[in-house]
Amino acid sequence: MAHLFKLIVTLLCLGLQCGLGQAAAVDLESASSSSSSEATRDWWQVAQFYQIYPRSFKDSNGDGIGDLQGIISKLDYLKDLGVTATWLSPIYTSPMADFGYDIADFFDIQAEYGTLKDFDELIAAANERGLKIILDFVPNHSSDENVWFEKSVRREKGYEDYYVWHDGYLNATTGQREPPSNWLQAFRGSAWEWNEQRAQYYLHQFAVKQPDLNYRNPAVVAQMKRVLTYWLDRGVAGFRIDAVPWCFEVVPDAQGRYPDEPLSGYTDDPDDSSYLKHIYTQDLPETVDMVYQWRQLLDDHKRIHGGDTRVLMVETYSGLDYVMEFYGNRTTKGAQIPFNFQFIVGGEGDKNNTQLNAVGFVKIINSWLSQMPAGQTANWVMGNHDQRRVGSRYGEDRIDLMNMLQMFLPGVSITYQGEELGMTDLDISWEDTRDPAACNSNENIYEQFTRDPARTPFQWSSEQNAGFSSNSTTWLPINPNYLTVNVETESAANTSHLKLYKLLVQLRQSKTLQYGATRCAAVNDNVVAIKRSLSGQPTYVLVANVLGTSVSGVDVASVLYASGSYKITLLNPQAQAAVGDSVTLSSLSLPPYAALIVESV
Repeated sequence: MAHLFKLIVTLLCLGLQCGLGQAAAVDLESASSSSSSEATRDWWQVAQFYQIYPRSFKDSNGDGIGDLQGIISKLDYLKDLGVTATWLSPIYTSPMADFGYDIADFFDIQAEYGTLKDFDELIAAANERGLKIILDFVPNHSSDENVWFEKSVRREKGYEDYYVWHDGYLNATTGQREPPSNWLQAFRGSAWEWNEQRAQYYLHQFAVKQPDLNYRNPAVVAQMKRVLTYWLDRGVAGFRIDAVPWCFEVVPDAQGRYPDEPLSGYTDDPDDSSYLKHIYTQDLPETVDMVYQWRQLLDDHKRIHGGDTRVLMVETYSGLDYVMEFYGNRTTKGAQIPFNFQFIVGGEGDKNNTQLNAVGFVKIINSWLSQMPAGQTANWVMGNHDQRRVGSRYGEDRIDLMNMLQMFLPGVSITYQGEELGMTDLDISWEDTRDPAACNSNENIYEQFTRDPARTPFQWSSEQNAGFSSNSTTWLPINPNYLTVNVETESAANTSHLKLYKLLVQLRQSKTLQYGATRCAAVNDNVVAIKRSLSGQPTYVLVANVLGTSVSGVDVASVLYASGSYKITLLNPQAQAAVGDSVTLSSLSLPPYAALIVESV
């Protein structure tokens, strides 16, 4: 994506305070969890969130596309999995140029997903099971087929400046009209598109069919608040806010000119978004204030209508200093959950984390915990619909290890559908490619940009089409490994990714993991060790060999100040041990990729 260059620079330049050498360790009590007592902990602070990509979750009507009734039919699976709340990628009316992130009607449901009646049924069915539904809120842009845009094109009263319009400039040499600036969209090419009817350029920082809304127009701000209120009134428990950093751009100068953005030096491809440093189109302070306003709206809705806290989950891959601002400050509340993407962009921004060692793991963990404002709650996101799957990014030998790590760390866990099964990416051919980020490139380079491999249909069983659909074809191909990697098979097996995941969810309900202090260390290049402790409760220690070489004589006890006797509570198959076995933390031997959680005796 376009923002990766900034992420890489941020990660390379970030001065982390701890865990950077052998046997390095740090206490993170104040940063991670101790600021909120057990008595005051809100539902979301220890929640397990689960992302559903509706198009790929479950097809109920045999058209090869997932839908709301399909989700309803699988709510018992989510309940059994231990999910607290699930957030749905966009389900609003859309021409599907970006599969729902181009919204034609913010107040209705895309027909291939269902109806408002289906949505209300989903809310009711989820409530019956104690599950909460979070919707994706897409504030930066609409579809060009949205009536607001059509009215703006016609300059109808009240809609003239609903979007970002500009005349552009005539080139004195060629006489040709050119865009207002050199700004680039995330999906390759200019962020400006000429509209013949209005005779102006409009800004689109994503696909050409996704014109940017103008948040410097109070009418737009009010309209999007009406969108939030509409869905709150229908019973949603909060929103995941998409593409937050793009909401505001700089104001034009006195002559009405937008400044060009400087070159990044990261790539020679002038159509690639990362060709520029996005200093005028992303991460503006006004965006943070807008999130504060949305938080106030959610709090007001709770105050007026009662019920549980409504949550905001913010998507931003920006530098950590900027991300942390979304939490709020001493006087103003912000998003409860600014997404922590450090396990996605960590490892110096390398998409392939298979060689990331223990020091790198600890850097990633501490980068968040050491910078998080006091009194806030951490969150851990290992993957989503825009990223390669965990098993493909960190390696299949680390699938259980990564789930163990996510569930062991303090705060909120957020799982993308299928990660509990160990689903992996499927290489999608150019002919089968659907993602506009890839389709806007070409057959030779599309694999650098495609997000399709992580969006393949969910694998329910070993039946035809993995039990996802009765149709002869599905909107994206299904990974052939569905024959063994699926809910039915893994539920019946003695050991599986799914069974271990469920056990981790159960362990996560312990008081120690919900409220305990955290101490983290890289014992050497191979071994990550984390201790969770709480007065009057058992102490738990996670030890993981993150590399493909065996280690012996590892002293975890002295690094973590973990005295006493311990026994194994949970482990992955690579650990080659058994639950209940006694362990000596002062001298551990660990096979490649072994991970175990031990409990004080």
